[in-house]
Formats: sequence, structure tokens, C-alpha cells
Amino acid sequence: MDGKQVKGVRTHIRGFSSTRDASGVAEILREAREAASWAEADLHGLEMLPGMTAYVSVIAGKICGIVVGRRVLDEAEVLNLAVRPAARRQGMGSALMSRLLEELRRNRVSRVFLEVRESNAGALAFYQRLGFQAVGKRKDYYQDPLESATIMERWLKESTDRA
Repeated sequence: MDGKQVKGVRTHIRGFSSTRDASGVAEILREAREAASWAEADLHGLEMLPGMTAYVSVIAGKICGIVVGRRVLDEAEVLNLAVRPAARRQGMGSALMSRLLEELRRNRVSRVFLEVRESNAGALAFYQRLGFQAVGKRKDYYQDPLESATIMERWLKESTDRA
């Protein structure tokens, strides 16, 4: 997705590097209150953790979005997705998710999970457009404010375990 046009804006999507990206990503996460809030220190070494995959989107040299996923055997979880408020609704979130799902598919992941605040109707609709379906709830999953999460799932390939 190098040099991809996202709604008329030239966007570069590349692998996350904590040494050059942690500060910019921490800034995005502070701006994106609905995303998981990770401190800059927590981002250092993220790409070295087993099963982790992270991508950033860059416009004119500035990081504008991040997606982080973790793979365990043939399943994965989207841990975080955030886009700068000024860069939203331009297809960047979809482009980041597409890149992550493509990588997970290459690694033979059969299904992907994520959690979304129950009140985040925009995110629920966004993930449904990407093929995710609500499959359960996690009571009081989020703090500040306390709120339950909707668990969503997307199958990337057919599995003999699928009910």
C-alpha cells in the first residue's frame, strides 16, 4: 500500500517502528479518546513482541493512523486502531485494517476478534462494513467511563471448527 491514494490524499502505509513512531502514535492515541490509551513508553518494543503486527499510515511525513493486531496460532485480535481526528472519514482506517487483515491472512489466521464500546455506534458500523459481526459482550470491559464491550469477529477463511 505504499503511496496509496486514500480519498485523494497520498498515503503511505508501512510497518510500525517504535524508535521512529512511538511519539507520533502516542499523540494520536491521546487525541483518539475512543481508542485504547497506551503511553509512549508502552509502545517501545511493541513490534518485537511475539505475534504482534502493527502498521502506521503516513501523510506528508506525519503519522496519521495506527493499527495493531496480535496473532496466536490461527486466531488474531485487533488490539488498537486510531486515526487522527483531522484525517478521519477519508478511508485511512479501512486501509490500515485491510493491510492488517491481508498480513493475518498470509499468516494463515482463520478468524479475527476485536472489542468495541457498546456506545460507539460509528465504530460498530465501520467494523460491520469490514465484515465483522457481533458475537458477544464483555461486561464492564472499559473504564473511564465504565462500559461493556461488544465482541466482534470476522472469519478470514473457512475452518472445520466453524459452527
